[in-house]
Amino acid sequence: MNKNIKRELGKFNNMLAPICFFTYNRFDETRQAIEALRTNYLASDSNIFIFSDGPKNELDSCEVMRVREYLKTISGFKSVEIYESVINKGLANSIIDGVSEVVNRYGNVIVIEDDLVTTPNFLDFMNQALIYYQKNPKIYSVSGYSMSLPALKDYPHDYYFGYRASSWGWGTWKEKWKDVDWQVSQYKSFKINPIMQIKFMRGGSDMPNMLKKQIKGEIDSWAIRWCFDQFIKDQFTVFPKISKINSIGFGKNATHTKNPKRFDTEVDDGVQRIFNFNHKVEINKKIAKDFRKKFSFCSRLMDNMNIN
Repeated sequence: MNKNIKRELGKFNNMLAPICFFTYNRFDETRQAIEALRTNYLASDSNIFIFSDGPKNELDSCEVMRVREYLKTISGFKSVEIYESVINKGLANSIIDGVSEVVNRYGNVIVIEDDLVTTPNFLDFMNQALIYYQKNPKIYSVSGYSMSLPALKDYPHDYYFGYRASSWGWGTWKEKWKDVDWQVSQYKSFKINPIMQIKFMRGGSDMPNMLKKQIKGEIDSWAIRWCFDQFIKDQFTVFPKISKINSIGFGKNATHTKNPKRFDTEVDDGVQRIFNFNHKVEINKKIAKDFRKKFSFCSRLMDNMNIN
């Protein structure tokens, strides 16, 4: 490795964010996700906290136990701590509780779920962005995932800013997480304010309806509440130009979305180790338009009809 690059990377090693890994009953996906994470350049210097949710029923119990037996064999990280829930919390409560536990201790956090495969430089990008933007009042979170957007083809930077947080391999800071309004106390005023609803759709036209379903108890999503909190605070997410995440979770056991072709993405080759950022937060209009289009009614309809 180039000595200058090695020296630059050495600056980050004492400030690496802890990793929260959430898993349930998907053995093959969990193993693939952990193996990929373990091949990250910074894995051996990173602490990982693994949260295993309890089974919903007897049918899931055997698979949960199988996953837990595998978790006990995990190595390759600076430290491994495993938390096994006796009860089934569900994904939303598992993530809220687990992230709160870790971020309150360490000040920042990187979050991965069991169906996400990372590139070797995922932790490099995440840690460098978390360090660079930790005191920037306009940045809400960092995403390791990016969609393939036409406007990114000739885009010259390593990053871009977006209106919508991503739940696929992300990171944030204690100061942002501790003030999240999980009760969505502003929803009553929001639902009668069409201007606010239109503005919320800057990140996708699906968002107001998702929030409505959450409030009505039709879905249990921490992510839409996280996105709404970001919107209310008028803050932004940092995305990589090229995704450091690939999702393998769209099979028959997927909780929410089935085979969404619009989220297929180009994945980083993992070679780049140093990333350049800028404190000036500006939304690129072309990128924002392409991003929003991925969540348009037509795009969602095509996915539901399995049209490529």
